[in-house]
Amino acid sequence: MNTNSQTKQAISREVREIDKKLSQRFIALDTSGYFLIKLERSAMEIVVEHYTNDIDELGRATDPDTGELLGCSSGEKRSPSKVYRGRTAKEVGIHLTEGEGPYPLSKIDHALYLGRELQRAEACLLSGSPYVQD
Repeated sequence: MNTNSQTKQAISREVREIDKKLSQRFIALDTSGYFLIKLERSAMEIVVEHYTNDIDELGRATDPDTGELLGCSSGEKRSPSKVYRGRTAKEVGIHLTEGEGPYPLSKIDHALYLGRELQRAEACLLSGSPYVQD
């Protein structure tokens, strides 16, 4: 293995470690809700579903209708408050942040996360790779 390849591998490991460490930090949930990102390959579109939530006194997401805690694996089917579609990350991002409000984002860190996920979703859509939201 040549030095250039070893350097790239070391940098790649370092980048993964930085990302892993930063993923462990506390993140206050967005009071405007959360998003589920999917690919609709037949239409070659990125589909983003927005769901509303409330935040309880402990910082946990709750269903605004029932007050029940929202969990990732609850199996309960909720209806999105709005669905955004586009063929590129930029197109969906513009739908989410431009034009007449109200906008479904209230936190900058949430918007940055969403932008990263939309870019990943677009890359998977174009390459045919599976996409799993982080």
